Amino acid sequence: MVSKKVVIMNPTGLHLKPAAVFCKEAMNFQSTVTFTFGNATANAKSVLSVLAACVKCGDEIEIICAGPDEEEALSALTGAVKDGLGEQAGASGTDAGGDQ
Repeated sequence: MVSKKVVIMNPTGLHLKPAAVFCKEAMNFQSTVTFTFGNATANAKSVLSVLAACVKCGDEIEIICAGPDEEEALSALTGAVKDGLGEQAGASGTDAGGDQ
């Protein structure tokens, strides 16, 4: 079993589109893939489970992979999160930086 903590940087958190991208990536692997957020554990291969976790921008999750391709799964999922899960991470019309 391997795990890594990552921060979700999508402006609206893990809403439907990024949740679907996250799940699609997880389903590419034989390993069991879950993540923890707060006191809850979510199945990363289930869009409903990911959505139910209510992860918002700036929240930290811990991705946990266990199985024959756990290292590859963890690397792919952490990379997908860092790449914005199909969105431009941190880009939104309500930029906290103030300079627009």
